Amino acid sequence: MDGLTRDPFREDVLEGLAKPQKAIPSRWLYDEKGSQLFDQITRLPEYYPTRTELGILRERADEMAEAIGPDAVIVEYGAGSLLKIRLLLDALERPAVFVPVDISASHLDAAADELQADYPDLVIQPIASDFMASNLGEALPETAGRRAGFFPGSTVGNLGDDDICRFLRNARADLGGQACFVIGLDQPKSPDILVPAYDDAQGVTAAFNKNLLVRMNRELGGNIDIGAFAHEARWNGAASRIEMHLTSLKDQSVKVAGETFAFRKGETIHTENSRKIALDAFSALAETAGWALTRHWTDPDGLFAVMLLEAQ
Repeated sequence: MDGLTRDPFREDVLEGLAKPQKAIPSRWLYDEKGSQLFDQITRLPEYYPTRTELGILRERADEMAEAIGPDAVIVEYGAGSLLKIRLLLDALERPAVFVPVDISASHLDAAADELQADYPDLVIQPIASDFMASNLGEALPETAGRRAGFFPGSTVGNLGDDDICRFLRNARADLGGQACFVIGLDQPKSPDILVPAYDDAQGVTAAFNKNLLVRMNRELGGNIDIGAFAHEARWNGAASRIEMHLTSLKDQSVKVAGETFAFRKGETIHTENSRKIALDAFSALAETAGWALTRHWTDPDGLFAVMLLEAQ
């Protein structure tokens, strides 16, 4: 890397491994392989969020579509496999343009091509970008309808309060003063339900987490022994979140991007948070970013919520 070319992955890894509590931002879990593994996770029996949210969308998409209105530009942040957007597209009246935003360009292009085959009349404009860094306003077309954000899957729970507010402010600027935003939000519940959802019996979540080490070896010239780390899912009750960690199984040193980092046995790399945020707490955050929570829909057990925000 020369002085003019930034490598954000390299920068985040080197900075994160130098911290007292080693940590790497969760967005780097989602390379092409990581995105494929996450798609598998969403179909696991222990992983309730996807099927629960899909159930809400199947039952309530007509109400969401009515709120959005006709001829809309739909922007899906952190788009992934584009499964859930189909339920909303089917309910919408003449959706004009769909803009999926995802950090994994190859995964995004494949998903967009598949969606285009099923919706040949829909204009699809994929944007390969980290949804936290994207500045989409000028890239979005003008139509007769309003702009609507779509952010399913409770990915917003991966963020701290400051980042949630920053993301919502950026989206408010992107989508404009007449916009609305449909967001999925996992709700607080028993750790007996939560922990298995992030540490499944088949080991798919473990492979997803450890794929970050594989990526570091491949892209940053690392010499990490993948088998010397274990996946760990922890419930942090004080912060109301599941934490994913990679735990060192022994005292060891690893080399990444030319730098050497020591690990004690039991020391971890913190790779992801998944917060469970109550509706009133999220509403307060949204208000500081120029949004009002006007409606929400939940499943019968209250495991998950889909919210409608309106720009203020």
